[in-house]
Amino acid sequence: MNKKAFLLTIAIILQMLPVMAQKRWTLKDCLDYALENNLQIQKSRVSEQQGDVALWQDKGALFPSLSFSGSESIGLRPFQENTARVYGDQVTVSSNKFSESGSYGLNANWTIWNGGINHKNIKAQKLQNEITQLSTQQSELTIQEQIAQLYVQILYSTEAKQVNEQLSKTAKSQYERGQQMMKQGQMSKADVAQLEAQWKSAQYDIVNSETQVANFKRQLKALLELDLNTPFDVAGTEPTDEQVMAPIPSAESVYEQALKSRPEIRSAELSIEAADMNVDIAKRGYYPTIGMSANISDNHFSTSQDNVGKQMKSNLNMSAGVNLSVPIFDNRRNKSAVERAKLEKLNSQLDLQDKKNALSSTIENYWLNANSSQQRFVSARAKVQSLETSYELLNAQFQNGLKNIVELQQGHDNLVSAKQDELQSKYTTLLNMQLLKFYSGEAIKM
Repeated sequence: MNKKAFLLTIAIILQMLPVMAQKRWTLKDCLDYALENNLQIQKSRVSEQQGDVALWQDKGALFPSLSFSGSESIGLRPFQENTARVYGDQVTVSSNKFSESGSYGLNANWTIWNGGINHKNIKAQKLQNEITQLSTQQSELTIQEQIAQLYVQILYSTEAKQVNEQLSKTAKSQYERGQQMMKQGQMSKADVAQLEAQWKSAQYDIVNSETQVANFKRQLKALLELDLNTPFDVAGTEPTDEQVMAPIPSAESVYEQALKSRPEIRSAELSIEAADMNVDIAKRGYYPTIGMSANISDNHFSTSQDNVGKQMKSNLNMSAGVNLSVPIFDNRRNKSAVERAKLEKLNSQLDLQDKKNALSSTIENYWLNANSSQQRFVSARAKVQSLETSYELLNAQFQNGLKNIVELQQGHDNLVSAKQDELQSKYTTLLNMQLLKFYSGEAIKM
C-alpha cells in the first residue's frame, strides 16, 4: 500500500469513529448481544459441557478398566555377610551387599453386572443433561425479560424528560412574563417568586429524568456485559396508539401455551422422571454384583544366578477370576438410599406444582397490569388533551393579566400529573402486552 492510499484509509477510519461511537442499540440488538455475551448464560453453557463429560464417564463404566504398575528398587545391607531372598519357589543366597529387584503387573477389571445400575446411570445423566439445557434456556428467557423491562424504562424516562423540557420552557416564559408584569406593577414579588419556583421545579424534574435514564442504561449495560467506557444509547421510538390499544391476549390462553413451551415447567417435569430413575437405581443396590478380573505379573532380582531375561520368563504369572458380591447386611445404606430417593421424588413433584403456581401468578399479574393500564391510558389521553387546551388558554389569559398565579399553578400541576399518568399507562401497557406474548412463545418486539 502506497503512502497516499494509507493516508486515505486512515482518514476514512477517523471519519467512521464518531459514527461507531454513536451506535444506537435496538431492542433486538440488545437481546442478540446478551445471548452471546451475558456471563450467566455462558456459565449455564459451561454446565452443559460438564454434563456431557459426566455422560461419557458413565458410558465408560460399561467397559473394562486396565492398569499397569511397575517398580524398581535397590537394597543395601552393609553389615550382613549373606542375603537370602525368596521369590516364589526360589531361594537365593548372595554375599553382595547391594541388591536390585523389579516387579511389573498388568491388571484388568470388568463389572459384568451390578443390577443394571451402570445403564441406569447413563439414562439418569441424559435426563440431567436435558434439565441443564433447559436451565440455560430459562436463563436466556430471564435475561430477555429483564432487558425488555429496562429498555421500556429507558424509553419511558426519555419521553418523560422530553415532556419535562417542554413544561420547563413554558414555566420559564411564564416567569419572564411575571418579571415584566412586576416591573409594570401588575404582579407582586411573591407571585413572581412562585413562578420562579415553578420553573426551578421543572428544571429539577428534567435532571431527575436524566438521572433515571442514566441509571436504567447502566443496568442494561450490566446485562450486556458492557463496561463504563462503552458508549451506549437506545434506538427505540415512541409507541403509537395502535400498539398500545392492540387486543390483549387472555390470561388463560397465555398460561396454556406457557405450560407447553416454558423451560422451567419442562425442567420440573423431567426432574420427576429423574427422581423416578434415582429410586430405581437405589433399589438396585440390593442386587448382587458380578465382576471379572485378570492379572499378569512378572519380576526379577539381582541375587539370582539367572539373567534378567530368563528370570522374566520363569517368573511370568497370569491369573483370571470371576467375583461375586452379594449384599447381606450393609448398615442400612441401601434402605436409606431408597428412602432419600423417594423423598426427592416427592420434592420434585411439589416443585413442579410450585412452578406452575408461580407461572400462573406471573401471567395473571401481567394481564391485570396490561388491562388496567390500557383503560387508564384511554382516560389519561383524553384528560391530557383537555388539560392541554385548558392550560394553553389559561397561559394566554395569564400573559394578558387575566388570570392569577394560583390558577396558573393549579393548571400546571394538573397538566403535569395527567401527562405522567398518560406516559406511565402507555409504557406499562406496552411492556405487559409484550411480556404476555413472550410467555406464550413469541419473540419480544418493540
